[in-house]
Amino acid sequence: MKLTSTLMALTLTAFASVASAEDFPKGSVDYIIPFGPGGESDITARFQQPFFEKLFGEQMVVNYQPGGGGAVGWSQLNNMAGDGSVIMGINLPHIIIKPEQGDVGFKTDDLAAVYMFHYTPDAIVVTADSPYKTLQDLIDDAKANPKQVIFSGSGKGTANHLAQVQFDEMAGIESTYVSFKGTGASVTALLGNQVKAAWGYTTVGAAQGDKVRVLAVAMEDRHPAFPDVPTFRELGFDMVSGAYRGIAVPNSASEEVRTQVSDAIKAINADPEFQKQMLDGGFALVDVGYGADMDAFISEKADGYLNAARSAGIIE
Repeated sequence: MKLTSTLMALTLTAFASVASAEDFPKGSVDYIIPFGPGGESDITARFQQPFFEKLFGEQMVVNYQPGGGGAVGWSQLNNMAGDGSVIMGINLPHIIIKPEQGDVGFKTDDLAAVYMFHYTPDAIVVTADSPYKTLQDLIDDAKANPKQVIFSGSGKGTANHLAQVQFDEMAGIESTYVSFKGTGASVTALLGNQVKAAWGYTTVGAAQGDKVRVLAVAMEDRHPAFPDVPTFRELGFDMVSGAYRGIAVPNSASEEVRTQVSDAIKAINADPEFQKQMLDGGFALVDVGYGADMDAFISEKADGYLNAARSAGIIE
């Protein structure tokens, strides 16, 4: 009788766990992108939409709340419902650097980050007809002509900008970085020969195809979409960097809701069709879930970002 009672208790506990997991989502989920449409955050959210519906039978509705390089949305996140009906895109290094530049309405620790699902690896990109055939060609020119190798890049204090600062230090060169409003404008400047090279992402190589040449990618291993392009590490520069993107929920969300959202994004990331779509687009997948792993990940990245930002004079 005692054994039967124990088994019944364990069965009820298991059913309760399944029921709890099935409580999410309770309806459609608003997925707020704190930038305008068309950027990498929007593109990957659109990739996630059909897989969310396939897995959970509910719609993921993408909305935009742009302004302040993401700060407008992030400053308002904690005023939103914490029941799992609202999630918001977050970006590194943005959520680290923005609060260090002044009062932007939020601090990094205010954001309840629950999953990091991909990054766009930093890459040096040149036009297909550039005289720079290799990364060493560019370095040699930069050493012979300090500050004359001009890079375009997306924004100040961004992954592109910080990569330029870090690489200059590693390579012992002085290049010039020109900030543009977004990746699209940066690439337009490159293709128009306004600059000699661009600090961009692997996604630029995927989107531009034969118009450009990617000299190196900031990844641990070569990107499947660019098997002939070396990593910076292969060339002697310890760089694994880029713009990391993930999901946060309002800080009023319970531990249960945080875990449920984390598990949902993890399930999408595990779908082979989703993985192929991301890799074909030049993105790189990561899986950092809610809890200690997330805390350690953000802490580790923050150290590097802040050091580079101080070197660039972006923050004090």
